[in-house]
Amino acid sequence: MAGPELGNWKQFPWRDSSPEGVNQMPVFGDDGGRRAKEKQARAEGRLPPGQSLTLKWPVLHYGTVPHFDPSKWDFKISGLVEEPVRLTWQEFRALPQSDVSSDFHCVTRWSRLDNRWSGVLFTDVLELGNPKPGAEFALVLAEEGYTANIPLQDLLRPNVLFAFDHDSEPLTAEHGGPLRLVVPHLYGWKSVKWVRGFMLLDQDRLGFWERNGYHVYGDPWKEQRYSED
Repeated sequence: MAGPELGNWKQFPWRDSSPEGVNQMPVFGDDGGRRAKEKQARAEGRLPPGQSLTLKWPVLHYGTVPHFDPSKWDFKISGLVEEPVRLTWQEFRALPQSDVSSDFHCVTRWSRLDNRWSGVLFTDVLELGNPKPGAEFALVLAEEGYTANIPLQDLLRPNVLFAFDHDSEPLTAEHGGPLRLVVPHLYGWKSVKWVRGFMLLDQDRLGFWERNGYHVYGDPWKEQRYSED
């Protein structure tokens, strides 16, 4: 997810459709017994309020898909750290990798269950930065100046990672490749596409969609979709 600075959410014709984008595709259908699987997911308590199950993986984002040049790509850790960190693509790929399975809940009211992600745990990346006392928030940085704010404590959960692969396949560019942050317990706009680093802060600083009318936190189980929710 990326895009230029805009005003508040009333400028967005997709306000009830997508903070992850304007290019929506049919997401539900009934292939593979979707309705039966959705019923089972609801019975198991895996679908947050207002969500429906999809077996597809919709492509949603605002703005263009950025071009990836591995020779120019870098990842930066800044803010309240003992020393800023800059990693090249090769250095980031060489970090210890982990596999995580988690559900994904989009604010546009679809959920995709049992996603298999491979990448680098946020906690492993954070250690490189040696955060200073007082660091309580992160401003996640992505291509084209896109940002998202997330409390640091949320990023320390064991299933939060920077993902290279999804369901055993490399992330495609339209899904945030080469690198995407995955924060399963928050709405999908917090799982930032095309991520390039993060800044540690002692106070919250609103990101792109949060400045434009979306909820500062984004808990799917509380339906924290918009700032008035």
